[in-house]
Amino acid sequence: MAALRALKAVLVDLSGTLHIEDSAVPGAQKALKRQPAVRGMESRCHFTAKDSRVFLLGCLKKILSDSFLPIHVIVLPEENHGLIFPGIITDDPNAVVVGLAPEHFHYEMMNRTFWLVLDEAPLIAIHKARYFKKKDGLALGPGPFVAGLEYTTDTKATVVGKPDKTFFLEALRGTDCTPEEAVMIGDDFRDDVGGAQNAGMRGILVRTGKYQPADEEKISLAPYLTCENFPEAVEHILEHLL
Repeated sequence: MAALRALKAVLVDLSGTLHIEDSAVPGAQKALKRQPAVRGMESRCHFTAKDSRVFLLGCLKKILSDSFLPIHVIVLPEENHGLIFPGIITDDPNAVVVGLAPEHFHYEMMNRTFWLVLDEAPLIAIHKARYFKKKDGLALGPGPFVAGLEYTTDTKATVVGKPDKTFFLEALRGTDCTPEEAVMIGDDFRDDVGGAQNAGMRGILVRTGKYQPADEEKISLAPYLTCENFPEAVEHILEHLL
């Protein structure tokens, strides 16, 4: 068996791994400061992970700018649309973007989106997470709504984020780090760990957030490691991978 390469980058999921809604996972902020190389993997964060607020949306914006203008977005609170997508939102779109926007997942909006996709507007998904963790328990993610649109329109969505392999590789673009020199820490065994390992990275699953008992046994390639929480994962990295 080939020796593991020394670690150069740590990719960190946010929701469920570092925080649940507006509350930090105990010890996560202190542990995050101990990381030598951290890159966030979601659209927003109240921590200090490098590029965490803009990485996913940057990937999305690049794809949209290169391929699909104008767009119809049901992805972010309306007050943020102009900040993230200045000048490209319109009432006459030729592409549809779906992300986690619970206030928009109602019949009228989904039906309008259905019509747009039927009219051959490309369907783009920020990600296809099935569920995520809130303070009061698990809640539906965008995945079920994207799957519903795929089913009703007989269309396959383009997935910009996890678990798409390209998304993980994009996180390393412009660095001298190979996938074998990176590790992903997250609470989702499919999207975080499975997606990262499919891209050639190591995956560490944490038992916080959306984690359910025996999740680590539900993917064909077992996680590199399963830890109780993010601080424990950081401790392992500092002791064994650097």
